[in-house]
Amino acid sequence: MKKIIAFGASSSKTSINKQLATYAAKQFKEATITVLDLNDYEMPIFSIDKETNAGIPQLAHDFYAQLGTADLIVISFAEHNGAYTTAFKNIFDWTSRINSKTFQEKPVVLLSTSPGPRGGSSVLEIAKNRFPFQGAVVKGSMSLPSFYENFDAVNGIINDEYKNQLMNIVNAITF
Repeated sequence: MKKIIAFGASSSKTSINKQLATYAAKQFKEATITVLDLNDYEMPIFSIDKETNAGIPQLAHDFYAQLGTADLIVISFAEHNGAYTTAFKNIFDWTSRINSKTFQEKPVVLLSTSPGPRGGSSVLEIAKNRFPFQGAVVKGSMSLPSFYENFDAVNGIINDEYKNQLMNIVNAITF
C-alpha cells in the first residue's frame, strides 16, 4: 500500500489548510495517510550561527525522514503577507540544510486555501515555482478560495467546480 504524507503549512491548531490537505489525501484510494502537524516540529529560528554552534536540530532530521517515507506528499499552504507562514518557512529552512532537495524527488500536490477570495494563491505560486528546485516533482496544484463557503467539515469541498479540480489532480496521479 502506498503512503501519503499530508500537512497544512501552518501552525494554527485549527488550520483550514491542514483540513484541506487531509481531505485531499483521503481522495486517493488504497493509500495509508500520515498527517503531520507543524507544531510537532517547532525549532529555533534558523540562522547560520545557530547551525554552526549547535548543528541541525533533531526535529529537522525527523521531518526530513518523514518526507522520505512518502510515496506522495500533499501540502496545503496558509498565506501570511503573501508568502509562507513563519512556522513552515523555518522548518523548510532547517530541513533544506540536510539536503537542498528537501522533497527527495517525491511527487507532490500543492494546495492553498484561505477565508478570502484569492485562496492563498500568492503563496501557492511561490511554492509552484520554488519547490522543483527543492526536489519536489509537482504533480498538480490548486487554490480553494473562500474556504468557509466552499468546504464543509463533513463533506469536504462542496463546490462542484473546485471538487472537480481536485479530483482531476487525484485521478491523474498514479503511484
